[in-house]
Amino acid sequence: MKSILITGAFGQLGIACSNILEPKFNIIKTGINADSGNDKLDVSSKKDVESFLNHHKPDIILNLAAITNVDGCEHDPEQADRVNREGVIHLCDGFDGHFIQLSTDYVFDGEDGPYLEDDTTNPMSIYGKTKLEAETYLINSKVNHTIIRTNVVYSYAPETKASFLKWVVQSLKDSKSINVVSDQWNNPTSADSLAGFIQKIVLSETYGLYHYADQGLMSRYEFAKLIAKIFKLDPDLIKPILTSELSQAASRPLKSGLVTQKIQKELSIVPPTVETSLIQIHDSINT
Repeated sequence: MKSILITGAFGQLGIACSNILEPKFNIIKTGINADSGNDKLDVSSKKDVESFLNHHKPDIILNLAAITNVDGCEHDPEQADRVNREGVIHLCDGFDGHFIQLSTDYVFDGEDGPYLEDDTTNPMSIYGKTKLEAETYLINSKVNHTIIRTNVVYSYAPETKASFLKWVVQSLKDSKSINVVSDQWNNPTSADSLAGFIQKIVLSETYGLYHYADQGLMSRYEFAKLIAKIFKLDPDLIKPILTSELSQAASRPLKSGLVTQKIQKELSIVPPTVETSLIQIHDSINT
């Protein structure tokens, strides 16, 4: 049985990938904040990564480790670079298996989305720049790699904290009014949906650069409204706000989102709609 090292395995996508891949692979889960000392791996440490890989010798690396706090990256660009860019270099050093890198629509500037794989990149933030630099390293390397760009990944896994879906649902259940930006456009992606795509990439040993996102370009405000509809909660508690009103440290791409024509044409993979994914999550936690 082949082994897969999943870095960042305890986040919402890591949990979804572990669940779907465990029946067919030996999964090695790691994370910077793992409870067990054996599971801890700091990808920014070349020494730690080298020791870990020499011990476990994985056949496949699924790299989900990243500093994804966009404003946090802006405040500490050196740490963002160490994890998001250098971490990829450390993991790839001497590795001769299949390396799968998760990337982001933040490599684009959000002026003219949604985007195709070969559209011009122009990141507006340190986060986007470090993720693009990791992509560039892989593309110019001799590593057998797959780069998957996605956007607005969400889940309802009990273990996860950073989930837009959970924040909206819990706020509305508590009758709390929430402000949600109405001028940031994406196609939100279920962690389970994305994990299913990653499984197909692993099983088919497909290499290259691909966009994956669920179908349905919408503003974050419209997404919140759709969540309220599916979960039968009060949509009037959701108030629209402009990104400019938030005074965030990092600029966000506004008219973003990802086009998935390439995976549909080359791999015959058609992502579900955002609404379908939300209904599946709703039904799974209410049965």
